[in-house]
Amino acid sequence: MHEYIQRAALKDRSLPERHSRIDSCRRLMLMDLIKSLEYGILPPLDMPNIRNVAIIAHVDHGKTTLADALLKQSDTFRDADLEGTTILDSNDLERERGITILSKNCAVVYGDTKINIVDTPGHADFGGEVERIMNLVDGVLLLVDAKEGAMPQTRFVLKKAIEAGHRIILVINKVDKSDARPDWVLNQIFDLFGELGASDAQTDFPVVYACAKQGKAGMDENLENMVDIRPLFDTILREVAEPKNDPTGPLQVSVANVSYDVYKGKMGIGRVVRGVLKPGNVAWITRDGSVHSAKVTNVLSFSGLGKIEVAEASAGDIVAFTGISNLNIGETIADVNTPEALPVIEIEQPTVKMTFGVNTSPFSGKEGTLTTSRNIQERLEREVQNDVALLVERGAGEGAFVVSGRGELHLSILIERMRREGYELQVSRPQVILREEDGVKTEPFEEVTIECPENASGSVIEKMGKRKAEMKDMKVEGDNVFLTFEIPTRGLIGYRSEFMKDTKGRGILNTLLLGYRPHIGEIDSAPHGSIIAFEAGVSTGYGLMAAQERGQMFIGPAVRVYEGMVVGQNSRAVDLEVNVCREKKLSNMRSKGEGVSEGLETARVLSLEEAVEYLGDDEFLEVTPLSLRIRKAFLKSHERKRTLSEN
Repeated sequence: MHEYIQRAALKDRSLPERHSRIDSCRRLMLMDLIKSLEYGILPPLDMPNIRNVAIIAHVDHGKTTLADALLKQSDTFRDADLEGTTILDSNDLERERGITILSKNCAVVYGDTKINIVDTPGHADFGGEVERIMNLVDGVLLLVDAKEGAMPQTRFVLKKAIEAGHRIILVINKVDKSDARPDWVLNQIFDLFGELGASDAQTDFPVVYACAKQGKAGMDENLENMVDIRPLFDTILREVAEPKNDPTGPLQVSVANVSYDVYKGKMGIGRVVRGVLKPGNVAWITRDGSVHSAKVTNVLSFSGLGKIEVAEASAGDIVAFTGISNLNIGETIADVNTPEALPVIEIEQPTVKMTFGVNTSPFSGKEGTLTTSRNIQERLEREVQNDVALLVERGAGEGAFVVSGRGELHLSILIERMRREGYELQVSRPQVILREEDGVKTEPFEEVTIECPENASGSVIEKMGKRKAEMKDMKVEGDNVFLTFEIPTRGLIGYRSEFMKDTKGRGILNTLLLGYRPHIGEIDSAPHGSIIAFEAGVSTGYGLMAAQERGQMFIGPAVRVYEGMVVGQNSRAVDLEVNVCREKKLSNMRSKGEGVSEGLETARVLSLEEAVEYLGDDEFLEVTPLSLRIRKAFLKSHERKRTLSEN
């Protein structure tokens, strides 16, 4: 390989041209070597330069788009190798919702340096992913929108990066916006560094301006001066230090993530903190400190979007490995002779819980293939292994499990994934997790930032006030109002869909967990009333026409229903039973114009998040691969009346 490079370089006469020729040949040879051995074992590469960076930001500020640009313009790929956008969002749910749910690893080669890149989620409910990733990297790219500036999740992820002591590069993205204000954003971020207790070295952060969508970056905010993404690559090499891990010491590998491969089985992903990881016998140290003998069968290094099997991985590199079927996040792979555990990753505790159980409706087992409590339990146990921010406990009653997470979206994503896998279950209304601290009952509080049209601000302030929210700030910019509240998490449950109605879909609501504070007492949020099916059957237009006068319907005609199923929302805050299966008695007599002026209104079809938010304390959501049905906990009318009288 070296002889080939030297011969190629001799063709050029001048010294600069020779160096350029050598660099070009090195890149081409490396690319050919990677492609030719894609399915074989790659010998250790002579590439001592490694950088490990994570991309962190608030949701929808362009993290995955920036990762796309870094991939496409690196020396690992040519433009034709990658097509489309948000390449790292390979999960169907991520593409549909336009958000990153799971952290992704990829690696690119720039010059003679391998750069491991980790794309992290931007939503607060998936903060557990961000906390784990901080142990993998040495530096972070803090991505901020050039117009919006620091948002709630920006504060959260920046705090984690500062606590880890990482070098932070500020990337002000979307400078192509007509209303971009990069100078204002820079001042805001600088103040945020001070508020979060950053060191003097961290506060002296480099700034790169970018338009990730166009794949351009530069050291000034002028988009016309930007050509490609290389200024960001150069800043990473200059500012982020090489890993300072000891390759000669006894082996230590942190397990920050786990995944599953169809052919290789369960796969651990982590950083080689010390020593060299090779296939063979190792010590496996679990979270409780117990040491077990295990064997690593394959070691894989990240290359582009995929992984390549290698003979060994040295300290400082981020790798994947297989062979340990019961591996969990937060555990350690160590040397057999000197097993030393790494500190267990501490994750903030869940704040919201829901009860998952076996579907007990009359339609149970008709649409799903995995319906038993054993199926549900095994699936939840697998999820806990992959998501350390999730907690599963046995619930009251047979086949019930209390699942605790970071928020409604965190749990809703789990429910959606389960239904797509063929599971059938029923879930209860989300509830906050209360704690006892020094004899005082406490509950979680959140900071809520809202952007909404000025004409909707009155309604938003009124309803937030009813939910015991305290306004902390209010700004008016143009036609929009920016509001900041502190509110108990209980007050937010069920409010998002109502917020979108009040703002006609133009409002933006973001939250950030502030911690636990003393319980604030009862919250008198407006309860809803449900329209309940009186009997089982098939809904008819005639029955629905009479029912829609009482409220908004959730179903249309020709839909199978059962007694106790919620088919609509009453306009009053009381439950109402109706017969949506009633048929019109036909005769050979009719009056002129009968039925011409009557018509069915369009039913309101609830999404999974809307259905979860709608649930009352006495209601369940029936989840199947084909349907979402809201039902009463007690289907019979006399059972509901008895329960009310007892309470």
